[in-house]
Amino acid sequence: MKFHKLLLGAALLAMSGAALAFHCPADMKRIDEALAKNPPLSVAKLDEVKKLRAEGESLHKAGKHQESLDTLAKAMKILFVK
Repeated sequence: MKFHKLLLGAALLAMSGAALAFHCPADMKRIDEALAKNPPLSVAKLDEVKKLRAEGESLHKAGKHQESLDTLAKAMKILFVK
C-alpha cells in the first residue's frame, strides 16, 4: 500500500512539472501578441520587455520553469497583459 502512495505521489509531481513547462510557451506567445500590437511604451520599456521575454525563453529551455514564469510575468506586467 505504501508503494502505491509513493508511486502516486511521484506521478503527481511529474505532472506538475509538465504543467509548468507548458505554461511558459503560452506566456511567451501572449507577450509576442502584445508586442505585435505596437503598445504605447517608451523605447526603454520595449527593450526591457524584449530582454525579459528572451531571458524567460532561455530559462524555459534550461528547465528552470518557475524562474521563467517569474521573468515572463515581469514582461507581461509592463505590457499590462494578464
